[in-house]
Amino acid sequence: MEGGVGPGGYTCHVYMPCIVTVMSLGHTLLGLLEDHPSHGYDIKRVYDERFGHDRPLHYGQVYATLSRLLKNGLVEVDAVEAGDGPERKRYSITEAGVTDVGAWLARPESPEPYLQSTLYTKVVLALLTGRAAADILDTQRGEHLRLMRELTRRKLDGDLADQLVCDHALFHLEADLRWLELTSARLDELAVAVRR
Repeated sequence: MEGGVGPGGYTCHVYMPCIVTVMSLGHTLLGLLEDHPSHGYDIKRVYDERFGHDRPLHYGQVYATLSRLLKNGLVEVDAVEAGDGPERKRYSITEAGVTDVGAWLARPESPEPYLQSTLYTKVVLALLTGRAAADILDTQRGEHLRLMRELTRRKLDGDLADQLVCDHALFHLEADLRWLELTSARLDELAVAVRR
């Protein structure tokens, strides 16, 4: 894993073959705050409704991210209200935050080419060690088809946003299935190539 500093002073972690940027959650929260100031629990609720269908945020994630945004001058505490428990802070986005989220929205995401996938590694290792690589591909095909059926059911029951999220995942899974078929058809050729 390599690391670097991304926009707004946030750490970016590079995991091959894809890039996971810690700042994407921060930018999402900034975008939600741009509409109006909110408390942390309100931000979590809106995030979970819009984006957290499968993975709702933990309150700790929300408040840790808000704390970093506050430290970097991208949000400010708009008001502090007394309640039954601890004081409740209402956050608002700063001009720097508006600029930062605008730049993030305009920047294209890095395509994820999966040039060295775990599945490819498993197939090659199976061939090198005399195991049945075809079984690995068949098992993976079954898992992909199971997930595709699940996403198709979810898509039929979902609203437009959920349908689009499911379509995105389904298109990726379809591409994986094409790769599985191609690799299955060329296993003998690959076996010769990796044993040279």
